[in-house]
Amino acid sequence: MKTEKPSIFRADPASLKVTFLVLSGCSLMCVASAIDPLRAANRICGRTVFDWKIVSLDGKSPATTSGLPIAATERFDPATAGDFLIIIGGFGSRSALSPTDLAAFKRGAGGARAVAGIEAGTWVLAQAGLLDGRSATTHWEDLEDFATAFPDIDVRPDRYVIDGKTVTAGGASPGFDLMLHLIATRLGMAVALDVASVFVYDQAHAPSDAQPLVSLGRLDIYDRRLVGAIRLMESHIDRPLTVRSIARRVNVAPRTLELLFGQAIGESPGAYYLRLRLNAARRLVLDTSEKMADIAARTGFSSPASFSRAFARAFSMPPLAIRRKARKAPEPTPTEELVVEQIDLA
Repeated sequence: MKTEKPSIFRADPASLKVTFLVLSGCSLMCVASAIDPLRAANRICGRTVFDWKIVSLDGKSPATTSGLPIAATERFDPATAGDFLIIIGGFGSRSALSPTDLAAFKRGAGGARAVAGIEAGTWVLAQAGLLDGRSATTHWEDLEDFATAFPDIDVRPDRYVIDGKTVTAGGASPGFDLMLHLIATRLGMAVALDVASVFVYDQAHAPSDAQPLVSLGRLDIYDRRLVGAIRLMESHIDRPLTVRSIARRVNVAPRTLELLFGQAIGESPGAYYLRLRLNAARRLVLDTSEKMADIAARTGFSSPASFSRAFARAFSMPPLAIRRKARKAPEPTPTEELVVEQIDLA
């Protein structure tokens, strides 16, 4: 009978070997939020309590979305994954691993005491079959697609989820919360508070706190009615509520809601709501291959045509043009343009 390895989330002063497998196209902030708390813990403790290294699939330095490379020390080797294997990926990382890479990752995860996916790194854990029958989370923008792709996983909107030896986190800030939790459970709350103080990080979250679509920072500086209105908007992207309905749900008059938004944000509730939906649409245009008609429906537009017009007004280019530009695709001929538009609007 196979002996279960002890959890890494328990009091233990021994050095923990951590391997960060960083994929090209991930967020620089996700990498920093995962690594810097461990570095700070080492400095505060005056010894190497976390012995970490950065690796990549090919041994080269992966580039982040900001264009800055992450200095990988070596190529990923499943035999040296250590105690805690963490994979960090971005929106373009869903299919970054070849079948050979995925098999190697699964072997490395099998030998580790814990394995984690941060942001789109969760997709790799799922593709490797490591999350079947377990609870997990990913970045809020991917939750719906992730749940559809992996129906055997209990997908939660939590900031981070620990289920046995598998760990998942929704992004940079949730990743920081996860690392503070790791530090607190292994070295005590005092050390975790000292680490948080290094980064002036004064609002650690519980793992089950939901990931907000709109990060408002310290909510207590905002009017609760404004916060309630924004939370209603973010939870009704596909089927937008009227401003009057939102006002009624947060117990204010529509005119009062207009004043609240004008004073705090500088625009009307309707304008803010539209911008929220268009930003969600822009992410789908850039990071997925969904048809424009489907994106229009998912972001609450009555027709692909109205979506395209609103998108072009907001971003100075129609959605198809922005997608082509981001992917550096050749410009189509006028005939091809018409065909593509007709296909996408169908």
